[in-house]
Amino acid sequence: MAGSSNNADEPITDINLTPLVDVSLVLVIIFMAVAPFALTAGIKVLQSKASAQVGKVSLSESVQVRLNKEGRLTLNGSEILRENYPAEVARALVKSDDKFVIVKADTENKVGQVVGLLDEARQAGALKMALMKN
Repeated sequence: MAGSSNNADEPITDINLTPLVDVSLVLVIIFMAVAPFALTAGIKVLQSKASAQVGKVSLSESVQVRLNKEGRLTLNGSEILRENYPAEVARALVKSDDKFVIVKADTENKVGQVVGLLDEARQAGALKMALMKN
């Protein structure tokens, strides 16, 4: 056939950008959907820039929780069991005027343990909380 051209032997020089654009747009949509959740996760910790004397709560008015590196708990100096912690904190907060809980933990403790103590103290009625390092 004299009029037909044979294109089967020529290489394809066009790049199909449609799959690349589709994947890019899907990734943009996923990042837009996930970004607000990534920014709001966590615990807000405010560090005081004031001196130690300003706004100081006396230790007798606060509820003191100590978590040692072995995982034993003490509440205001007396040792308690972990499963009794929420009830004991609630009982101690009833006696406290300012509902202030100080959690003291060793640096060897896992963050999840300390956060669990803070969360249960909040559920027991604590209005203010502080973290201290042993």
